[in-house]
Amino acid sequence: MKVMSVDIETFSDIDLGKCGVYRYTDSPNFDILLFAYSIDCEPVKLIDLASGDSLSTEILDALQNPKVIKTAFNANFERVALMRYLTKKLGKEIYLDPSSWRCSEVQAAMLGLPLHLEGVAKVLNLKEQKMTEGKALIRYFCLPCKPTAANGGRERNLPSDAPEKWELFKQYNIRDVEVELAIRERIKDYPIRETEQALYELDQRINDRGFEVDMDFVMQAISCDRQFTVVATEKAYELTGLENPNSVAQLKTWLSERGVEVESLSKKNVKELVDETEGEVEEALKLRLLMAKTSVKKYEAIERAVCSDGRVHGLLQFYGANRTGRWAGRLVQVQNLPQNHLPDLKLARDLVKEGRFEDIDLLFGNTPGVLSELIRTAFVPKKDHRFIVADFSAIEARVISWLAGEKWRIEVFASHGKIYEASASMMFHVPIEEVKKGSPLRQKGKVSELACGYGGGVGALKSMGALEMGVEEYELQGLIDNWRNANPRIVQFWWDIDRAAITAVKERTKTRTHGILFNCKSGMLFVTLPSGRDLVYVKPKLALNKFGREGLTYEGIGTTRKWERIETYGPKIVENIVQATARDILAHALLRLDEAGFKIVAHVHDEVICEVPNGKSSVEKVCEIMGIAPAWAKGLPLAADGYECDFYQKD
Repeated sequence: MKVMSVDIETFSDIDLGKCGVYRYTDSPNFDILLFAYSIDCEPVKLIDLASGDSLSTEILDALQNPKVIKTAFNANFERVALMRYLTKKLGKEIYLDPSSWRCSEVQAAMLGLPLHLEGVAKVLNLKEQKMTEGKALIRYFCLPCKPTAANGGRERNLPSDAPEKWELFKQYNIRDVEVELAIRERIKDYPIRETEQALYELDQRINDRGFEVDMDFVMQAISCDRQFTVVATEKAYELTGLENPNSVAQLKTWLSERGVEVESLSKKNVKELVDETEGEVEEALKLRLLMAKTSVKKYEAIERAVCSDGRVHGLLQFYGANRTGRWAGRLVQVQNLPQNHLPDLKLARDLVKEGRFEDIDLLFGNTPGVLSELIRTAFVPKKDHRFIVADFSAIEARVISWLAGEKWRIEVFASHGKIYEASASMMFHVPIEEVKKGSPLRQKGKVSELACGYGGGVGALKSMGALEMGVEEYELQGLIDNWRNANPRIVQFWWDIDRAAITAVKERTKTRTHGILFNCKSGMLFVTLPSGRDLVYVKPKLALNKFGREGLTYEGIGTTRKWERIETYGPKIVENIVQATARDILAHALLRLDEAGFKIVAHVHDEVICEVPNGKSSVEKVCEIMGIAPAWAKGLPLAADGYECDFYQKD
C-alpha cells in the first residue's frame, strides 16, 4: 500500500495555540503556503503553493484515496488543514476520513516519548533534527505582521518580501518531513495496535463533529462578569481607598495597618482569613475572593475557539497523557470544568441569557460563583436533539479491586456498590447498616478511599480534605493503617508490582504479576496491561529512592513540564496501571457506543456525552452498553449511571 508522509506550513490571522486548528483553518484568511511530502520514503519533494505552484492531480487523488496511507506528526493538523484547503480550492465539501491517516505523534506517545517533533528527535538522538531557525521563520511568514513605515505598511510577509528567508523556510519544511520519516523508521517495530488505530479514528471523528455552543448565553455570561467586576472593583476602591485594590502588595500593607499580617494572599489563605476576621477587613477579603474568580476565562476560551458552524472542535487530544494513554483536555479544558450545585440551574442560566444580572445577584448572591457553575451549560445539543450523559461508577476503585483480587470489594461492586460505607465497615469493624450517609464513619471511609488507594499517607488525606471533613489530625495515621489492614491484597499488589518492575529492569528479563507483564528491552520498560496495550517507561534505571531503598527511575515529562529523570515506585506504578486500565475500559465503551450509532460529542474522564435525536434511544441503553466489560476484563463488575439534559450539566 502506498504511504505518503506529509508536512505543511500555513498562514492564518487566528492564534493557533489559543483557538485550535479547527478555528485556525476556519478563518477566511487561512491558506497553505508549503506542502512537503515523501511517497514510500523516497526523497522529499516540495510544492511552493504561496509562489503559485499547485497540488498535482496525483497528490489530490492520494489525499482523497482511502487506500493511500497518509502520515504526519500530529496528523490532526495536516488532515483538518488540508480538508479546509481542498474544500475552498475545489468548491465543494471535502471530508478527509481519518481511517487513511496515521499519526506518528501518537505512535511516539505510545512509547512514552514527548508530544512534539523536536523533543522526539532529541530523545531518540536522530541524525535528522528540526532546524532551529523554524520558530523565527514561522513568526515571519505564518503570522500577521504589524504594519510599519519600514515594511511599507503591509500586514503580512510574502515570499517576495524576503526571498532568502523563504528559501530557508522551504528547507525547514522539507526537514520536518525528513525528521518524521526518521522517527517512523526508528519506531517501526512498535506500530499502533489495530484497536488503538480504530480508537484514534473515532477520536478524530468526535473532534470533527464538535460540541455545539449557545453563543448568546456565552456572550451574556462574559458581559455579566465584566459588569460584576466593575461594581466589585468600585466597592473595593471605596472600602480600602487603595489605588489598586487588586495589588497584592497594596492589600497586604492595608491589612497590616489593620493588624492582619499575611505571608500569602492565595485563595486558600484568604478563605481562612475571612473566617478569622470581621468588619471591613472581612468584607475586603470577600471582595478579593469574588474578583479572583476566573470563571469568565472559560467563556472567553469558548468564544475564541467556536467555529462558523457554532461548534467548538478539537477539545480532546488522543493520548495526550502519554504515561497512561488517557485523553488530555485542550482549548476549553473540559476535563476540569467546575461542577454545578445550584438549586435551580435552569433559572440561573435563563437569567444570565436574558441579561438580568441584578436578579442573579439578588437570587443567588455570588455572581462569579453562579457563572462558574454555569460553564457546562454553555454546551448544548443541536436542534431536535438532547444529551444523554453517562459515566462509570467508581471505575478506578473497581479496577484496582479487580486487579489486586480484593474479594470483599469485588463483592461490594457486584452488589450494592456502596464502597464508602463498606470501606468504613471493614475499617472500623461495624455493620454496614450503621454507616449512614453524612455520618462521621462514612466520611472517614470516603476520604480513606480517595486518598489511600495508591499508597497515600497523611499528606494525601489532608489534600483530599480530611481535616475539612472534620477528621482530627491525630486520627489521620490511624485511618491509613485501618484502610491498609482492610485491604491487604491491594497493599500486596503495590509491592508485587514494585518487585516485578525492579526485577525486569535489573535482570533485563520478563516478569509477571497479577496479570501484568513487565519486559525490559530496547532501552525501555514495557508494562503490558490486561487489554494488551503497553505502558512504556523510557530508559529505566535503578537508584536509591526517597525512601532510601532501591527503586525505579525513568525519563519523561516531569512536574516542570521538561524532559527529565523521574522517580517512581510500586504504588505510583499501580496508579498508572489502574488509570490506564480504566482508560481502556472507557475506550471499549466509546467504540461500542459508536458502533451502536450513538453520536459522541465529548467525553470527560469516565463520562460520555452523546447527542441523541429526541424520542430515540434512552439512558438505559447507553448505560447498558457501558456496563458490558471487555472480553479481557472477565470478572470486573462495571456499572454506569446516566441522565438526559437539554444543556450539558452534572446531574
